[in-house]
Amino acid sequence: MPAEPAAPPAVTDDDPGGRTVRRLVAVLALAAVLPALYLPGLVHDFFDLKIYMRAMDWWSAGNPLYDYAQPDRVQGELYFTYPPFSALLLRPFALLPLGATVAIFTVLTGLAVVVTTRWLLAPVIARHGLPRVFSLTVAVLLVLAVESTRETITFGQINMLLVVLILADLLFAVPRASRWAGVGVGLATALKLFPGIFIVYLLVTRRWRAALVASVTAAAATLLAAAVAPRDSWRFWTHELWATDRVGRTDYTGNQSLFGLLSRITAPEKPNQVIWLLLVAVVAAYGLWRAARAARAGDALTGLALTGLVGALVSPITWTHHIYWFIPAVVVLVDAALSADPATGEGTRRRRGMAALAVGTSALIVYGVVTFHDWGVAPVRTDSPGEFLVRNTYVLLSLLLLVALPVRRECGKSPQLDSLPK
Repeated sequence: MPAEPAAPPAVTDDDPGGRTVRRLVAVLALAAVLPALYLPGLVHDFFDLKIYMRAMDWWSAGNPLYDYAQPDRVQGELYFTYPPFSALLLRPFALLPLGATVAIFTVLTGLAVVVTTRWLLAPVIARHGLPRVFSLTVAVLLVLAVESTRETITFGQINMLLVVLILADLLFAVPRASRWAGVGVGLATALKLFPGIFIVYLLVTRRWRAALVASVTAAAATLLAAAVAPRDSWRFWTHELWATDRVGRTDYTGNQSLFGLLSRITAPEKPNQVIWLLLVAVVAAYGLWRAARAARAGDALTGLALTGLVGALVSPITWTHHIYWFIPAVVVLVDAALSADPATGEGTRRRRGMAALAVGTSALIVYGVVTFHDWGVAPVRTDSPGEFLVRNTYVLLSLLLLVALPVRRECGKSPQLDSLPK
């Protein structure tokens, strides 16, 4: 009896070699785009870091710290505006050659991007079984491509170092009820006032001990600076803190806050303070309410993303390099899209909606609002709907995300929920 012909090998889509090649091509393509995105920002030439270092030299020579002024083409004059505690930590860098300081800040920012991106993405990778190395590599490249990161690096800003303190506190120390919970937020607040919004977040989520620790830490760091530099500290807290004109023009497009939006409508006049305060009250109340709900559901990442967006909206001055908080928002959207149940029509619609919002947000924050545009040196009033949309892209996107950012209920199964106050 003749032998039956052997069955053909089963057809399979599993092609490890081809998959590896495709992933390598994707990574190389993303890496190749980065230089083009950074090219316009090279004109910044670490401008902010140079202000810090020159201000430290000025201060070391016995001059009042907050008298230092640096001419600027757009803003007129820029001053050292950080709290005195920041000056204490920056002063030793003035002993180094400027090139060495630039290298240190750039490397630290790059490391901060890698570390924080891993913190944000590791739970999503584990939850959905994503390829770990490839996913993290792509994510780091995308974070480096975002305008806030590019502006942070090319200006020589300290924002990513503050983000490390905040995320370490709110993603790890606080959910685990560590005795160190609140220290990171407190130090970040003493260094730069913007992170103070996260102390408010700790209060609205009833993390009383962490909020107290954060407040005491910020106060202790501030008092330490006051002991070392009493006159400069008194001057900062009684006068310079309230002088927003020291930071720059509020109507400039790079100021992506509610006050910036209003300033661009009324330029060259200042906007109505009552209207601004009403908007701040509404946005802060709604955004922090949603953040508290996310925290109660065990979704710490959504809670801190919402809080960061609230802080960016309500601050009088929010430069584009301050708005890191779109990045955790995109991670939340991607996770929600992957978690949607495709077996139901509602799940499919949710998946598509979250994916579209994640892609749209990513595209906007990579392109940005100041990188590829010269908005001029004089106040110009916004007088058309199209210009209003373009000049306030981050403000409008932040407002949209305050409403649309989902709370990931499945995160409530994590230890984060167990440590929340009942």
